Amino acid sequence: SPFVLRARRSMDKSGMPWHLRYLGQPEIGDKNRHALVRNCVDIATSDNLTDFLVEMGFRMDHEFVAKGHVFRKGIMKIVVYKIFRILMPGNTESIEPLSLSYLVELNVVAPAGQDVVSDDMRNFAEQLKPLVHLEKIDPKRLM
Repeated sequence: SPFVLRARRSMDKSGMPWHLRYLGQPEIGDKNRHALVRNCVDIATSDNLTDFLVEMGFRMDHEFVAKGHVFRKGIMKIVVYKIFRILMPGNTESIEPLSLSYLVELNVVAPAGQDVVSDDMRNFAEQLKPLVHLEKIDPKRLM
């Protein structure tokens, strides 16, 4: 499987650091688990991250702009946003929405073996019904 890194930065404030995230492969585990579990490493970096990654041999697969809001509930992070397509590569001023819908993402960073966290996520997702249907996404289906 490919080694995947995700790089992101705030478009609202100039000079904010880039964030680099490594996401490991999903754990093969109990199908009854309510959340996808995988290793994660987050790193704040300088503004020349993209040049550094190209020099290391990485290539950009895709880029998009996400506009929305971040909410916190304990250790859970809830992100509600719209995804915009970049019409001219590298120009984040020239964008168009991919859909009229909002994407709701719920994630938790927790130590290994904290399976009770997935139950908390399911309970929170139940509170959002019928407005939002949260589901696990199989990343293998997306590739």
